[in-house]
Amino acid sequence: MSQTKTMVSGLTEKKIAALLADYKLACESREASLFGRKEVFMGKAKFGIFGDGKELAQLAMAKVFRPGDHRAGYYRDQTLMLAIGELTLQQYFAQLYAHPDVDADPASAGRLMNGHFATRMIDEQGAFKNLAKLKNSSSDISPTAGQMPRLVGLAYASKLFRNNPELISFSELSNQGNEIAFGTIGNASTSEGMFFEAINAAGVLQVPMLMSVWDDDYGISVPKEYQTTKGSISKILAGFQRTKTEKGFEILTVKGWDYQALLQTYEKAEKICRDEHVPVLVHVTEMTQPQGHSTSGSHERYKSKERLAWEAEHDCIRKLRQWLLENGVASTEELVEIEKEAKAVAKAAKDVAWKSFNEEIQKDQKKLEKILVKASEEAPAIEEIFKELKKTINPLRMDSMRAAKRTIRKLTNTNSDIREALAEWIRVSEAENADRFNSYLYSNSEWSALNVSHIEPVYSEKSPLIDGREVLQACFTQALKRDPRVLAFGEDVGKIGDVNQGFAGLQEKFGELRVTDTGIRECTIIGQGIGAALRGLRPIAEIQYLDYLFMRFRLCLMIWLVFSIGLKVAKSTTDNTYSRSSS
Repeated sequence: MSQTKTMVSGLTEKKIAALLADYKLACESREASLFGRKEVFMGKAKFGIFGDGKELAQLAMAKVFRPGDHRAGYYRDQTLMLAIGELTLQQYFAQLYAHPDVDADPASAGRLMNGHFATRMIDEQGAFKNLAKLKNSSSDISPTAGQMPRLVGLAYASKLFRNNPELISFSELSNQGNEIAFGTIGNASTSEGMFFEAINAAGVLQVPMLMSVWDDDYGISVPKEYQTTKGSISKILAGFQRTKTEKGFEILTVKGWDYQALLQTYEKAEKICRDEHVPVLVHVTEMTQPQGHSTSGSHERYKSKERLAWEAEHDCIRKLRQWLLENGVASTEELVEIEKEAKAVAKAAKDVAWKSFNEEIQKDQKKLEKILVKASEEAPAIEEIFKELKKTINPLRMDSMRAAKRTIRKLTNTNSDIREALAEWIRVSEAENADRFNSYLYSNSEWSALNVSHIEPVYSEKSPLIDGREVLQACFTQALKRDPRVLAFGEDVGKIGDVNQGFAGLQEKFGELRVTDTGIRECTIIGQGIGAALRGLRPIAEIQYLDYLFMRFRLCLMIWLVFSIGLKVAKSTTDNTYSRSSS
């Protein structure tokens, strides 16, 4: 059978095996999306947003995602994360249930919105891992296009690692700048200002940023004609296309259901991006969204019957199935068997994840129930509280705590042992929940800003009176001398040394790669700093005046979330990768 397949399709056995493995993974990811929606409707998860319809493009991207590369994407990238080996199906369901255990959900220990994917870039002590050997993902965040500013910085770091000889020794952070920063976004979110600012910044900087736009023609219920001029992001960005005489982007378009074309497109995009350090935009069109935008609504409300029929016909997995059959890669029976196995694998992962999530909740609740049974003997009204808790479908810790506090109020005027037992249950539960949900809001590593000791200034009669800018300039000079990972950038920072002269003469002393001018783009200046810091560098991102940040309040909120909520997220022996809490 296999020899016949090779003759008919013109493919090698190895290629056939790879295609069938891809088909199986696509089916597993799709089944995870389908099961995930059902789990929300059953009350076992509170919200769901999935990557169905985007599977083939992400499989193609995964083929060119190398160790050392970084991702800044959004919540529909589950297939990519599965394909690069940085997410398991069990972990996928654990994050859907918001399991507050770092071993169950390594991305955030249940503290982020579902579909917010991340890898851990720092070790148990808070030091950077060997990022050059890992496939890295910065944590997704809820504000659409919020991933774009930091994407610029992730890509910019590769440029610095490639062009600054002083950084060659930091081989655990980069393989001499050969890493790509992969970005993903939905077509509707390309309307956000942060997207356009980031695209322009990447074009100016000429950094290895490979940006993919998943285009299914809608943004929730709003079709593309209300979203984008000309209805196409690649058309309106055509002016960014590089030429023989002008630098810019390489812009590629491909259909989301054509797997062979997707593979070829991403191979081309990766080579240009990685080898030449040219930013690339891949506009993936004719994608579908089989379950609609999220579990909050149904796309049947706003899509015509004709559109729904077209989406069913152009479903990417269905199209791949047709191609496999037409080219003799597999028989119908073989594909049916793969599909059955994929469904079984996804269901098994779901069941194990739910059991793991639910076990501790049930264990604590059973302890409480024993107390409530005894308490009802002293106050019969408590029996109703007990019955209400028992009949709750898929109870959460909140349900047990609510029942416990209602009960203890009814025992206010008693001094019985049972009231003390209930009070102890509440004390223990609150302490465990504080650790479970509220710990690690700040870094606990030796590099925590909270560990910086306060040094009182010392003056004497002979102390000279100097301008504040001179103090800053001396500070920046010493930082740049001390550590080659330190760099500074911002509006007017380079040639004139900042409008307030805090960097006066430093570009001439340390070079343009270390002290750099930027355009007027506060949003991506901050993002450039975040992304470079995630790569292990120590950027000084300068904003000239506080007023300039007010228009960027949304990004500032994200930064606050990064540094005050996400540096460490769970009681664990492993730190989180600068994860953001969902907003």
